[in-house]
Amino acid sequence: MKLPFDSPGALVVLIYFVMTLGIGLFRSRQRFSENESDYLLAGRKLTIFPFTASLVATWYGGILGVGEFTYSYGISNWVVFGLPYYIFALLFAFFVAGRIRQSESFTIPDRFQKAYGRGPAVISAVLVMILASPAPYILSVGVLLGFLFGLPLLPALVIATLLSMIYIYRGGFRSVVRTDVLQFVLMFAGFGALVAYAIGEYGGFGQLAGKLNGMGKSLHLTWHGGNTTQYIVIWFFIALWTFVDPGFYQRCAAAKSPAVARKGIIISILFWIVFDFLTLTAGLYSVLLPVGVITDAKLALPLLGMEVLPPLLQGLFFAGLLATIMSTVDSLGLISAITFGRDIMAKRSGDSVKQTQMGLIVVAIGSLILAWSIPSVVNLWLTLGSVVVPGLLLPFLATFLPKVRIQKVEWMMIASAGASVIWLLLGTTDVPLLGVQPFYAGMLVSIVWTGWGLLKNGD
Repeated sequence: MKLPFDSPGALVVLIYFVMTLGIGLFRSRQRFSENESDYLLAGRKLTIFPFTASLVATWYGGILGVGEFTYSYGISNWVVFGLPYYIFALLFAFFVAGRIRQSESFTIPDRFQKAYGRGPAVISAVLVMILASPAPYILSVGVLLGFLFGLPLLPALVIATLLSMIYIYRGGFRSVVRTDVLQFVLMFAGFGALVAYAIGEYGGFGQLAGKLNGMGKSLHLTWHGGNTTQYIVIWFFIALWTFVDPGFYQRCAAAKSPAVARKGIIISILFWIVFDFLTLTAGLYSVLLPVGVITDAKLALPLLGMEVLPPLLQGLFFAGLLATIMSTVDSLGLISAITFGRDIMAKRSGDSVKQTQMGLIVVAIGSLILAWSIPSVVNLWLTLGSVVVPGLLLPFLATFLPKVRIQKVEWMMIASAGASVIWLLLGTTDVPLLGVQPFYAGMLVSIVWTGWGLLKNGD
């Protein structure tokens, strides 16, 4: 099942690509790229609307994974990928966002360098690069392009990488924000149309619940979806990712004022709640598709769109789906490039903008290889979060607490991430060693190390 190249839906998708490239490349003609603050943080002048649109749009790059999870486990998707992020984003807004804007630090490694020195800053940069890898989202765009146009995976991945990163090479963060505004509008319009037509096709929410029960899918209507409590809880801990998410940090640093950073996150949470309602509802309706239609759960949402939408709205929906993912690819691609080019290389060799542009090329190639090698979005999320968050979380939060100093923090970061890696290698995320997820092993090392340092110093 694919969109014919001469169909109205394909035309809408192609128009979306042209508009995205046009918006990004048009702004890149201005000569702001020579200025580090402009290139990396759009001059630190983001107002509420672009701040909110950009943050909301970049948060849903794994939309195919969200559809897959909902198709498999129902409303548990909201418990895993919705609720914990609202909580931690709210805490971030009140206690962290404004202080980031007040700081002169452009990036998380900048903050580590000021608090701990060059060594910990480099280690944090490596961990941020891993955390911000756009590979899972390049994979999602590639899979979707293959689904829509019948392309083999490798050329689809190459096209996905080029389409998502070409305009940020010269335009930097300004191009990211401007394209995010378009993508923000399209993602809500596309999913709004999908849910409306699904309701028309299959009936309202009462009928949806009745049909799911009739199909023996009653667990889809429970908070756990049939998963174990430990599995649900681990995703709550993974949501601590929010505090060390470089996309959050970048937008708060780029905000016009601390108030914009705080209010922007709070408004973003409201938009996330609405969008989560749309995606969760669409995922539940996808379960009602005839037997045999869905052979790959990560294509549940695209297949629902093919089934219930007329041709023109199919194009709108798929443009919205692509926009949801590509807004994350370009954002994380730029962050990874900044981390590699500026925070690691340019600290030693000079021009941070040029080094970031070179970093973008390195990141694009590396992400393409990773997406080709590990074609699983949800597993990439869990694995990356389990390894990186324990090493970054407590040292990062400690930079906001002058009285808290972690002893030999670089070794603590290595030990925490290393413990998670070892635990992961001795088991898997599906069948973890001793029934304990790798995240807990790394986090235990981090907590014990930090606690020992505090006791030693009498804090």
